Amino acid sequence: MLHVLYGDMRSKLVLGLQSHELHLGFFCRTVHKKFSMKKRELTVKAIFGSTMSANWPERISAFLSSPSQFLYSTTSDIFLAEVLHELRDDRASDHIKVLLLSPLLEHPTLLCPSVFVGEETALELMSVFAQCSPKSLPLRCHLLLALTSVLLCSCCVSSHTSASQDFLDLLLQMAQDTNDAQAGAALHPLRTTACDCLRELEACLPGLLSQRLELLSSLRQQENSRLHQAYTGLHALALRNAVYLLTQQKGAGAGDLKTALGSNEGFVWGEGADSAHPNSESHSDLALFSPLTLGTMGKVPSLQTGLDCKELRSLLSSLLEESYLLTSLSQAALLRRLVEVLAMVPAVSPTIFRAQLLRLLGTCKVCLLHTTLLMKAAFTDSLFSAEDEAFLLKRLVGLSQHPLLSTPEKLFYMDCILHFPENRPISSGDESLPVLLTPRLATALVPTVFNDSVSMLARLNLLSLVYLEEGEEDREGQGGRGLAYLYDHLSSLLRIVENQASREMVVTFFRASFLFLLHFCHVERYSEDLSQRLCDLYLRRTRLAPHLINLADRTQDRLEESGWAVALLRALQRTITEAPLSQLTLQDLRWHLRILARVAEEGEVLQRATLNFLLCVITSSSSALCVSGDWRLGNSVLGVCRRLLLHPSLDSLLTPLADLLQHLTCHYGETDIQDHARLYYTLLTTLSQEKLAGVLAQRGTERGRQAKVRSLSAIMGENEELTSGLTVHQTERPLLRLVKLDKHEPDECRPEHKPDSEPACETESSPGQGGIEDYRAQFQSSSFASEITLQYHLTHTGVHDPHFDKLFSIRLHFDLTDGHYEEVSDISVPCLFRTRKPPTVRLRLKPKQPYHTTLRASAIFTTEDGLSWHSPLADLHVAFPEVFLPLLTPLGWAREKKQRVFEGIWGEICSGQSEGDLTNTATSLFCDQLEDSAVGELVRKYFQRYLVSDLDKGRCKVLFFLPPQSHVLLKVITEEDAVQVHIATDNWKLLPYINSYLEDITKEIHSTQQVNGDV
Repeated sequence: MLHVLYGDMRSKLVLGLQSHELHLGFFCRTVHKKFSMKKRELTVKAIFGSTMSANWPERISAFLSSPSQFLYSTTSDIFLAEVLHELRDDRASDHIKVLLLSPLLEHPTLLCPSVFVGEETALELMSVFAQCSPKSLPLRCHLLLALTSVLLCSCCVSSHTSASQDFLDLLLQMAQDTNDAQAGAALHPLRTTACDCLRELEACLPGLLSQRLELLSSLRQQENSRLHQAYTGLHALALRNAVYLLTQQKGAGAGDLKTALGSNEGFVWGEGADSAHPNSESHSDLALFSPLTLGTMGKVPSLQTGLDCKELRSLLSSLLEESYLLTSLSQAALLRRLVEVLAMVPAVSPTIFRAQLLRLLGTCKVCLLHTTLLMKAAFTDSLFSAEDEAFLLKRLVGLSQHPLLSTPEKLFYMDCILHFPENRPISSGDESLPVLLTPRLATALVPTVFNDSVSMLARLNLLSLVYLEEGEEDREGQGGRGLAYLYDHLSSLLRIVENQASREMVVTFFRASFLFLLHFCHVERYSEDLSQRLCDLYLRRTRLAPHLINLADRTQDRLEESGWAVALLRALQRTITEAPLSQLTLQDLRWHLRILARVAEEGEVLQRATLNFLLCVITSSSSALCVSGDWRLGNSVLGVCRRLLLHPSLDSLLTPLADLLQHLTCHYGETDIQDHARLYYTLLTTLSQEKLAGVLAQRGTERGRQAKVRSLSAIMGENEELTSGLTVHQTERPLLRLVKLDKHEPDECRPEHKPDSEPACETESSPGQGGIEDYRAQFQSSSFASEITLQYHLTHTGVHDPHFDKLFSIRLHFDLTDGHYEEVSDISVPCLFRTRKPPTVRLRLKPKQPYHTTLRASAIFTTEDGLSWHSPLADLHVAFPEVFLPLLTPLGWAREKKQRVFEGIWGEICSGQSEGDLTNTATSLFCDQLEDSAVGELVRKYFQRYLVSDLDKGRCKVLFFLPPQSHVLLKVITEEDAVQVHIATDNWKLLPYINSYLEDITKEIHSTQQVNGDV
């Protein structure tokens, strides 16, 4: 009935548009109860805007690849209308129609941003579905999927709209048609899709099918084809959600559960669960309820049913007996749902899973084994005996090193060992090994150099935990055999790195070193030997300096009480400073300086050796460093000096450091380095240590290391400081907003334009003709600018951060979201203080097409401390009425001449209509019931700026100029208790927007009149 009614309306609409005699407003009023304004607008756009010869595959591909770029040249409303119109076209093939549904499947929220648009789109798709041939199975299946996506993503289902109710009835009807209307197995895909759609709806709105459990159970039992799997998954999900909703109801028990299992009444909409328990989570949160949260039974809500749960026990047994018929993924999903049900109903014993346990313990499917572990975490020794636990752990160890399994699978099994759910857990840490994992059992997982990098690190971490748990150290702190093997493995990796290993192997070695230190840093025998071997490695491969610095940093961060990182840095300092200078190259010196700069951050390390090394390198007669004038190298030397200026032992370093800085000032062959060395020398010789630290903007130390804080005096002295000073930082949340000003400035109320040359006299050849010619002549003038100006106040948002109370040099940037406007220039605002009046921002827009748009705004500004920040602003929505301008006429034009322009344009539009010119012009009529006083208020409130003639005897003329060169003319005529608005425009595409605007403002007038009447 729906598609017949809509087809009748569409035929009338097409006839009206072809003759350009369509009264949009009157038509809307007469059929408003059947079809909304938006549906008619989309139809109008589809009829005129869609091109029958459009290359849909290319257009859909362009949209899917970049929706924002595609919508830059059109709007989502127009594109959606074209897609829906093409779907109704009988000439389009099923393949094209399936392709047309892709945007609705991939980006439903973009095309249907509101409940209103979503419901209208769903009604259209249901009409297309009803007209499809029964043989068009792929198209019908895709239509069901598209309907599900649209209704869910536009919140139609959660809003309980009529379209969602009709769609649910349709899905349930198809799911119940077990004979497929005598079509046999040919229609199985349609029923499968219907079940999938119902399951998606139930997952997004938990409890929707909680009153249909008896029906779902009977459908599952009756189905003996491959569709049994779809019905089982749907039934299990609905059962789990129904039980959960019962746990949220106060006083619910065995009787309520029995009633729910035998119910077949209807759908439970969004308010059902919320009303059952006011403090419960929303439906969207319920959908996240997962067996992953079943670590302890206390975390799960329970339903107290006593021992009377025969119906539920029978249902669960039936589902478990049929589970072997399902695929592995479906079995895993079913078992997870049933585990959740049993966790919420303690009266049913977990031993109901015992018959399935043997099959699950021997499975080689990852999903089923994972489900088994979740089951063990939920029920522990209530279901798994000690023998089962030992067997499962041995199986995980075996699978973790199985040669036929892929690396991701092995890593998964090792992670399962680290998080193994024990029957009697001793600890609850993030990674705690099971008690049954002994070193003997873990021997199969010892790392070798032949393992891939990820597996090697995972095995090393696992074995380290095993040996650490066993306490493999004797009283003297020396490691046992297992620990010795791990260190030998680390030594093997080091030898590979020494022999010019690949970057991957280098990274693997340092990660392995970090893991080893993380667990066994307290074993001095190995930690000290590792430090010495790392120093030897550095002398052979100085390019490893960044890795060594990172290893020291990460170890110091994780092992705060350990001094290994400081010892390593001290050893590296000794290695560098004691090496013969004759073998030193400039490339090695670069890396040495990075190491020494890091060493200088440690207050515990004496820096005399570092200074002596630098003095020897800089002042040596054989050194070419100063002569070369290398800026980067000199900057690295200054970086070490700057850290030495902040070292606690600066007093003992004063003389050699001053000599070094003075030598750089006088002899280094780069002016910038000389200037900074002179600055440091001046600071060193004139300021105390406390003041020096203040000037260099240091704020104490962090665990003995100097804190890295931005310092203007050292911007050119260190690359990291330069990066900090020049970086544009990103705010965590929007800090600014643009508040629209409703009032227009006085000078904007008269947008009159002075042309380059005014005509000496007016032509009187025909009424109004001369005025039109003079009016249109200004469009050719270079000084004519058809643009709109919007005014905003730039203010702070509600987020109060004193750091951003005073902002300077604000630069506002605007990005277009469509192609209807010219690029918007950036706007500069000198300053913004929270305590002062907000500045006014004038945004000038130059339309290419007079449509509504959205601008994405952002701001770059500077704070008092000199840092630059970038902050997004809320999107600016430019409504269609904001594009309106009064009639743009040259200066000095009288109202009579403006009226002649109005009549001339009106006459041209009407004459074009009568002569059959259907290019751009169009006329229409809008009708509404308004009293005389309401009409006066309408004109005064909305049309005052655009009046060509004042309201006289219930009549007036209104002209909207829409840049760049479009016009909308209105003749308002009052007759008895109704008002007629005759519309004429030279751009027919504006008709739907004008009609929508008129309907909105008349509704506002009706609301105002009703409020006044009530008062």
